[in-house]
Amino acid sequence: MNAMISFFQTGGLFMYPILIVFTIGIAIAIERYLKLMTVQKANNTMWDKLHPIMVEGDFDTARELTKDDKTTISQLLTAGLEMQGTVRRREDIEIAMEETMMEIIPQLEKRTPYVALFSNISTLLGLLGTIMGLIEAFTAVANADPAEKADLLSASISVAMNTTAFGLMAGIPLLITYVVLTAKTGGIVDSLEMASVKTLSSISRNAKRRRSAEAE
Repeated sequence: MNAMISFFQTGGLFMYPILIVFTIGIAIAIERYLKLMTVQKANNTMWDKLHPIMVEGDFDTARELTKDDKTTISQLLTAGLEMQGTVRRREDIEIAMEETMMEIIPQLEKRTPYVALFSNISTLLGLLGTIMGLIEAFTAVANADPAEKADLLSASISVAMNTTAFGLMAGIPLLITYVVLTAKTGGIVDSLEMASVKTLSSISRNAKRRRSAEAE
């Protein structure tokens, strides 16, 4: 612990903005991860209820279930099920769900790009801190006693490199977290698209059964 405190203190002023950026990035990442996990769990629960009902062709009950539900999968399917009750063309139902999907995706991706942004900022602040530290080191060495220049320069460079190291220590976890969040978001979007396709298939099968019954 003492070594870590000493490492931070000798890094200079740039260590503080890196720490602030890292803290904000981690806070956003945690909030986004918890949100996505909640969305995924709620969607899975609702889909387990809806899918058997739609397979049976009971779209009235499905509409009642999704009407007042706030999950993203209910928002998506409500658009399609409402159109199913008023139009017969599959294309119209599909377009309605695609429009809703375009509204849902930005909600899922909300604030996630900031995690990648803060990762880059942390790394760049570390590099900037090192450059500023080297400038100060060489300026100090220029006016130092020749016998002390080598020791003074090596010590100053060592301190200046602390900011690069700390910037990378902050940036790498944020970048990994960003990839995890992106993958989680992609998985949710894929599940919504799967639900959309299965809903369209159920609607088409129900329409065919209805037409066959009317023909008989």
